[in-house]
Amino acid sequence: MAKDQPPDTDKAMEFKEKGNKCFEKQDYRGAEAYYTTAINHDPKNPLLFTNRAMALLKMSLWDQVITDSLHAISLLPTNMKAYYYLAQAQIALHQSESALTHALKAHRLCVQEIQKTGKIGASLGVITELVLRCKKEDWERREKERSRRRGGFREEIMGLLEKERDRVLAEAQEGGERADLKREFEDKIEDLRELFASSDLAHDPRQRKSVPDYFVDDITFAVMVDPVVTKTGNSYERASIMEHLKRSHTDPLTREPLTMEDLRPNLALRAACEEYLHDNGWAVDW
Repeated sequence: MAKDQPPDTDKAMEFKEKGNKCFEKQDYRGAEAYYTTAINHDPKNPLLFTNRAMALLKMSLWDQVITDSLHAISLLPTNMKAYYYLAQAQIALHQSESALTHALKAHRLCVQEIQKTGKIGASLGVITELVLRCKKEDWERREKERSRRRGGFREEIMGLLEKERDRVLAEAQEGGERADLKREFEDKIEDLRELFASSDLAHDPRQRKSVPDYFVDDITFAVMVDPVVTKTGNSYERASIMEHLKRSHTDPLTREPLTMEDLRPNLALRAACEEYLHDNGWAVDW
């Protein structure tokens, strides 16, 4: 569409529907082309950029997904799907910190939409899974950085000790004094190696066997991201209890009557879960 021509929303919707049909047939390249034509007819419509980002995501074109998602968000800051697609592309590119930020934003917007409309869709569950994945990958990134720092520190300390040993032994007299000094330094070096080995073992995720029960959702058995508490005092992951309420209006544990309106955010537990996952990202797959 030329810059001086007004938007043609009808034409845009016509090409959007053609794009949707291609997408349903898994013709993602064709869907992208139709969504692009739709954008040309209505370049201020954020949903068209969101749809194209969705098609690009299926083709693993991560950078283009990020570009379209960010543009969609600039046009509509409450665009939950755009944040969701953005986080998926960023985690695919191992941009875990940004991905986590945007996955959490998508989660908040999804919860707000549910509270506003009262409709429980499937989006919250998949977004919650993405949040957990981002938390795990961000923890792994921080663990790798910590490991690199520890490795450099270990080499530096060992190097200084060995340099001091060589200096002292060079100045020592031959005989018993030199032999005693050599044994003393060997003991120090061995003690230091054992100290680092013990520390490495303590930080090894394979040594972490269990997660405290109060962090675990009793429906999915995963560590909770957004726990809510029922009127009976039981806490569940928001996404899993809402999915349960689609099938049965009862508390899964007590079997007492329960509706979505009975759920309240468990803010203290949410903060504790967030801190726990920040320090123990391995627990996502426990």
